[in-house]
Amino acid sequence: MSSSSHGTSPFRLKVMTTTPLERIASQTTDVESQTTTSRQTPTPVLNDPYNLKCRFKSASDLNRIDDKSVRNRLDNLVRRLRPVTGDETIGPRRSARKVRGFYEKQNAAIERMLKPVEEHRADARREQGDDQFKYRIAVYGSLAANVVLAGLQLYAAISSGSLSLFATMADAIFDPLSALTLILSSRAIERVDPRRFPAGKARLETVGNIVFSFLMISVSLVIIAIAAQQLIQKRSDEQFHLASIISVCAAFATKLALFLFCWTIKDRYSQVKILWQDHRNDLFVNAFGILTAVGGAQLKWWIDPAGAITLSLIISAVWLRTSFAEFLLLVGVVPSVETQQLLTYISLTHSTMIREIDTMRAYYSGPRLIVEVDVVMDSTITLAESHDVAEDLQYKLESLPEVERAYVHIDYETTHKPEHACQKEM
Repeated sequence: MSSSSHGTSPFRLKVMTTTPLERIASQTTDVESQTTTSRQTPTPVLNDPYNLKCRFKSASDLNRIDDKSVRNRLDNLVRRLRPVTGDETIGPRRSARKVRGFYEKQNAAIERMLKPVEEHRADARREQGDDQFKYRIAVYGSLAANVVLAGLQLYAAISSGSLSLFATMADAIFDPLSALTLILSSRAIERVDPRRFPAGKARLETVGNIVFSFLMISVSLVIIAIAAQQLIQKRSDEQFHLASIISVCAAFATKLALFLFCWTIKDRYSQVKILWQDHRNDLFVNAFGILTAVGGAQLKWWIDPAGAITLSLIISAVWLRTSFAEFLLLVGVVPSVETQQLLTYISLTHSTMIREIDTMRAYYSGPRLIVEVDVVMDSTITLAESHDVAEDLQYKLESLPEVERAYVHIDYETTHKPEHACQKEM
């Protein structure tokens, strides 16, 4: 926290559309109702000052968008706008879907911003799977299954000699290894020495994912090289091996069961959603590997090496995309617009003493966010009062699950030069 007179243009919050809120009842108490860890009484917070509840679209409002009369009005509007937009493909049904989708996103944004910080923390605790039986089955069951299936597919690849099955085996072996890497990095993060690593070791997880991605890409490149050599030499020693195919089919069936189980709770737990996506990808890889392995042994010899190259390219592309996303987290990419909106709204409604938000910056530093916010207060407020407001806001922002650290800076006006230039002249 600091006091200065440097910043950028003031932030103005704008909300669109007007329709009475039916689903969320108005409250006489504070909407945010955050209790902050200050040494004094928590600072007062505003009670929905922008009247977001009145912009909420109820289910009946959304259903009316699908009415024929409403679609006809939308169609007339689209016809008038076509000379401007040049889009001839939008019809009344498509325009109605787009309008409905817009209001559904706006409803989600309003619910997210009006949700107290305590509920955001509670949601994060629920996502960790505390005392959640289904969650534990999904997570630990997936880990145990990946270990067993890695052994099965290793046997299938070695016994059959199929390059397609070697590609599926490489993907299967790296699944439990990636989980083990996450466990080890989590333990290293928890045992950090704050005197040696004052910023923590959270970025170890991101670095580990990047290294792991390139290891997987390297294995895929080796398989591509071997398969290309077989295609060039126009030879293949592969023979049909029924036990290998049965092993991979068993792996496919197990992945299908895990995929269906995780699908039932994927919207409640973010980690389960990641596992569900992984099982979905493995289903495609295993199915494609089975087809090309059988095709290479029973139909044409070149189907197996060609399938191995295709699978390896797909696996490499997936892991390359993963490594790029993790690299952006290390560089410091900004979070989603929804997250920025939430951080801005929490800061703006934190206290009646905060007049404006001069600057809001949020960027990733590893898996979590660094938040920098400049709040504008009256110049007549005492140092003790402004300090307590800023300290409470800092604690509140840092209590959010995605935030690693928050810095709150105090200003009394917004007509000054920008702070903290991104580029420095040497």
